[in-house]
Amino acid sequence: MLKKSTSRSPASGPPAPPEPRRLPVLLRRAWYGLNQAFRRRIAVTGATPDQFTVLRTLSESNPKGLTQRELTHLMSSDPNTIAALLERMETAGWIARKTHERDRRAYRIRLKAAGKAKFAELRDLAHELQTTVLASVPEARRDAFLETLAHVADACRAAADTPPKKAAPEP
Repeated sequence: MLKKSTSRSPASGPPAPPEPRRLPVLLRRAWYGLNQAFRRRIAVTGATPDQFTVLRTLSESNPKGLTQRELTHLMSSDPNTIAALLERMETAGWIARKTHERDRRAYRIRLKAAGKAKFAELRDLAHELQTTVLASVPEARRDAFLETLAHVADACRAAADTPPKKAAPEP
C-alpha cells in the first residue's frame, strides 16, 4: 500500500497533499496484481490467465460455440492475440474450431472434453483468488463495488469504441 506523502514544502508550509487517485493507474495496478497472482497459482496446470478466460467465456456462452470475432469482443481483446491463443489451445486439445454453418470464412469455437476438464480445474483456483481479493472490500459493499466496476468497464469499452473528436481548425 502506498503511503500518503507528508513531506513539507521547502518553504516549510503545510504537508504536501496526497497523490491524486488516477483511474488508469489504479485499474492497471489492480489488473496487473490480479493477473500475476492468478498466473502464479495456475502455473502448475500448464494454462495461462488468458486461456482461462477463453475457457470460461466458452463454457458460459452458446453451447454451439462462438465465432472468433464474438470471443474477441467478449474478452475485450484484439483479433491477433485471440488467433494465436486459440491456435495454442487447439494444439493442446482444449478447443475445436469448426467451419461456421452459414459463414464459411468464420469458425465456431467449442470446448472439447479436455477443455471442460481444464476449466473445472482452473475455476476452483480462480474462485479462491477472487474470494481472497474481494475480502479486502467490506462484505456489505461488495455487490455495489462490483456493479460500479462493471459500469466503469462498460464506459471504458464505449470510450474505446467512440472515434476521437476532431480538433477544431486553427484560425
